[in-house]
Amino acid sequence: MKKTISKEEFCRLNSMFLLEKDLLKKGYKKIAGIDEAGRGPLAGPVVAACCILNDFLIEGLNDSKKLDFKKRNEVYEKLKKTKAKFSFAVIDSEVIDKINILNATILAMEQAKKQLSEEPDFILVDGLSIPNFKIPTKGIKEGDKISLSIAAASIIAKCERDAIMIKYNNIWPKYGFLDNKGYGTKKHMEAIKRYGPCKIHRTSFEPVKSMVKKFI
Repeated sequence: MKKTISKEEFCRLNSMFLLEKDLLKKGYKKIAGIDEAGRGPLAGPVVAACCILNDFLIEGLNDSKKLDFKKRNEVYEKLKKTKAKFSFAVIDSEVIDKINILNATILAMEQAKKQLSEEPDFILVDGLSIPNFKIPTKGIKEGDKISLSIAAASIIAKCERDAIMIKYNNIWPKYGFLDNKGYGTKKHMEAIKRYGPCKIHRTSFEPVKSMVKKFI
């Protein structure tokens, strides 16, 4: 990929790669970032991604929450054209209801790391709940804001989850998954009250849990 980026963008990207550079100086060669998407929604899966960048000069790469739908997908396409190694894992709502969202998130992270084609020698994880990996791992609070590796993982997880929710919208259009992606917006809540929960709603989450009882 051609490095035709502005000096300002180079500086921004470089500032978000300082954690990785420090680890590279310490001898680590394959540093992976891990993040998730979908812990808070009332419907749909939680998705985690694991990414070894190998090149930090990807224009627009940032915390997925700072990018809109179009920009996230544009950056994801750029990422696919680089030498980055990445994978993602999906844990559906049924499993979330069985083992709770925290455990489901950690499971997704573990599976994403396991599916990576290269074995990392250090992992940066967004948040403070760290999976039990057998290699050095560090949890970074709001890591997607200060680590490009985690930011890349956040974009992968978010884009893949959005794609799943768009497909679900074709099956259950009355819940508005195309727009809300499973989050508890006003229109989404009104739809649940009117039609009841569908197959992908998380019945262990309130207020869905209480609503389920009304439709039994």
